[in-house]
Amino acid sequence: MTTHLDARRDHACLIVHGPDRPGIVAAVTALVARNLGNIVTLDQYSDNPVGGEFFQRVVFHRPDLPAALPAIAADLDETLGPLDLEWRLTDQSVPKRMAILASTSDHCLLELLWRHRRGELPVTIPMVISNHTNTAEDVRSFGIPFFHVPSQGPDKSAAEAKIVELLKDNVDFVVLARYMQILSDSFLDELGVPVINIHHSFLPAFIGAAPYRKAKERGVKLIGATSHYVTADLDEGPIIEQDVARVTHAMTAADLQARGAYVERAVLSRAVEWHAEDRVIRHGNHTIVFT
Repeated sequence: MTTHLDARRDHACLIVHGPDRPGIVAAVTALVARNLGNIVTLDQYSDNPVGGEFFQRVVFHRPDLPAALPAIAADLDETLGPLDLEWRLTDQSVPKRMAILASTSDHCLLELLWRHRRGELPVTIPMVISNHTNTAEDVRSFGIPFFHVPSQGPDKSAAEAKIVELLKDNVDFVVLARYMQILSDSFLDELGVPVINIHHSFLPAFIGAAPYRKAKERGVKLIGATSHYVTADLDEGPIIEQDVARVTHAMTAADLQARGAYVERAVLSRAVEWHAEDRVIRHGNHTIVFT
């Protein structure tokens, strides 16, 4: 089976972001060419060509890429710095380290573990952390270390400190696969890596707990799920992906939850894949997603 990483050997991804102006595309493509790179894909977006912001994702192939990366980075500094452009360059054959936090619901967790085992996600999973133990055996069956960190009561500081101890400097991003705990601002600051959440409603509708019950009470005809980056504001971080499913008046709140689980799995998987492939650029409380 050919995996994401096999197909991306000697492939680099360059993300460029900054004030729009003439000549950016020419500068970037010329830089890739003079560093012996061959562009595979190029996506770009400007929110306003006159005084707006410019966003670009370029994937290029360059033989012996790891050895060439320092020279390419130096060229990027020299070329894009005067244009006030920020840039990020990654070796696409190096998987990002993704930790997963979960609670009792296992559908999103198992979806990610299954897709990882099939080679469909360009990540490694150094650990799964849960405040419950019901998923421990399933997680370990995938060969992934499982850590139980209880989190009860209003004071979550001890649990958060233990989680930070496990994760700090060991992961590139964290996924909340239905981890039903609110993370503190200090936890997010100390962790210092992106955190992706799956919320079981089509945000901004039904923020917070029990969205399927709220949806049933409201009589909705569509339910949805939203994957977003976690910020200090509950369920209001930049949205990466959303999707919906049609429901009827005859369905109970439990029926909505069962149907919604399929949407949650798909939405979270896509968001994780796009983040791991450097397809998402955060801009304020928005995202630009090149799919």
